[in-house]
Amino acid sequence: MEIQTSGRPIDSLLEKVLCMNILSSDYFKELYRLKTYHEVIDEIYNQVDHVEPWMTGNCRGPSTAFCLLYKFFTMKLTVKQMHGLLKHPDSPYIRAIGFLYLRYAADPKTLWSWCEPYVKDEEEFSPGSNGRMTTMGVYLRDLLLGQYYFDTLFPRIPVPVLRQIVANLEKMKLPSKHSGVTGDTTRHGSEETARRPPSVKASLSVSFGQRAPHRASTRDSSPVRRTLPVPPYEKGGGDDLRRSPSRRSQSRDDREYSERDTQLDRDRDRDRDRERHRSERDRERERDRDHSRDRERERDRDHSRDRDRERERERERDRDRDRARDTYRDRDRERDRERLRDRDRERDRRDSDRRSRYAERETRADYEKRSRDSRRSRSRSRSQSRSLSQSLRDGSAHLDRNHHSPLKDGVKEKTAASLNLAKLRDLYGDASDKKGGTTMERIPRGNSEGEEVIRLGGSTWK
Repeated sequence: MEIQTSGRPIDSLLEKVLCMNILSSDYFKELYRLKTYHEVIDEIYNQVDHVEPWMTGNCRGPSTAFCLLYKFFTMKLTVKQMHGLLKHPDSPYIRAIGFLYLRYAADPKTLWSWCEPYVKDEEEFSPGSNGRMTTMGVYLRDLLLGQYYFDTLFPRIPVPVLRQIVANLEKMKLPSKHSGVTGDTTRHGSEETARRPPSVKASLSVSFGQRAPHRASTRDSSPVRRTLPVPPYEKGGGDDLRRSPSRRSQSRDDREYSERDTQLDRDRDRDRDRERHRSERDRERERDRDHSRDRERERDRDHSRDRDRERERERERDRDRDRARDTYRDRDRERDRERLRDRDRERDRRDSDRRSRYAERETRADYEKRSRDSRRSRSRSRSQSRSLSQSLRDGSAHLDRNHHSPLKDGVKEKTAASLNLAKLRDLYGDASDKKGGTTMERIPRGNSEGEEVIRLGGSTWK
């Protein structure tokens, strides 16, 4: 997760003069080879010996510390990386650059939460090039309370936030005033910068259309200007010049001095123009490099997006194939189940037809058997009745021939009854051969005048 920043662009965090000099610095261009956070930390450990914004001595250009600080601005440090900077045990300058990063880039409302654990830090180091030692806690308190840092300008902290920081320091019984280890609280009056040659920052500032941060004007700050004697004609009038030949010779010297100054001013203007053109060319080259890097990054992002889209399309195709395969598999399973159900239904239907045919065959066989049995019984009864009728006719004829008597009449009646019985047997069949074992009985009746009761199959016939 990135550090919560104030939202301002990188170019507006630093003063314009310092920012432009950093971007046009050869050392900063060499820092392009550093790609990781740890490589920049190693560079700080090996190269940084103070944390002022400008080089010391007669050299031109921004300091190594601020070039590496700007490198961190371009990397956009995370919370974890910032904690690693603030707690780094190898060099106090690594920690100091971390605090400078927070003072420039972090949201002012979050400054106290970052700095509170370190305002009493006792690690000693020299933030400036003069070798003056101080502690990390004092240095950090000056960063929070001061608006100026070695004659450069910090982003402004809102007044309510600054009041809260002062109140928190007072609660911790710590000084709430600027101690001066990072320079004076104003641009003017710093002995360190007053001793510095005017060509270091004055020419740089004028080349970008600004005044030097520690001078009211470049001409007035020149040591040559300060040591020149005041021309006598400025002290007195023209009459004095006419009256004294020594004064005329002195005015001649003054003219020579002024011509020399004019020539120096011209040379300085030429140098300034040359420097401006060189800086513009460097800025143009840097801008072209930035544009080319941005185009390459955009091209890489487009390629990565295209790759992601192609992967997503491939995944979608795979999902469609899987869904189609599952659909076909479900259809095949459903067809197999339907075939099994049809086969089972067909088997059940065949079994049912087979059972019905077998039952019908059994029923027909039973019926035919009963019919055959019934026909046999009828044929036997008919033959028996014919033989009985024949015998009765023969007996009755013999009796008629011998005599006529009441007994004969009784015999005739019995013969008629037997004939009737034979007719009944011919009509209904013999019940003794059927199921149930029905028998034919003759039941005599005592007072029925010769009548007989014949029972066939359980029924009684008179």
